[in-house]
Amino acid sequence: MKKEEFDSIKSKALEQLLQGKSLFGKEGALGPLLKEILDAAVDGEMSAHLDDTERSKGNKRNGYKQKTLKTSQGEIELKTPQDRTSSFSPQLIKKRQTVLADSLEPKILGMYN
Repeated sequence: MKKEEFDSIKSKALEQLLQGKSLFGKEGALGPLLKEILDAAVDGEMSAHLDDTERSKGNKRNGYKQKTLKTSQGEIELKTPQDRTSSFSPQLIKKRQTVLADSLEPKILGMYN
């Protein structure tokens, strides 16, 4: 995340907080931050999956797929990475999972408070 994006989120969060609005959901300041964190985490899982052994078998990245994930504050669109052999099985947000675990969301956002 670029400094300009972070500063924008920070100022929007302060403004919403002072107005008594929710910081979460599509219109909330922290909604895009949650999306960025989840995208980065799943992308990191893919990087770990594609180690030297996997690459020697000819497996490599094969683009991204859009995934709608329901959170306690609304829906977010994630970019989940794909690999050529479809052997990648993410652990944070599993295949065919469409709801972010209620206990996971506050923990992720709590890391940035």
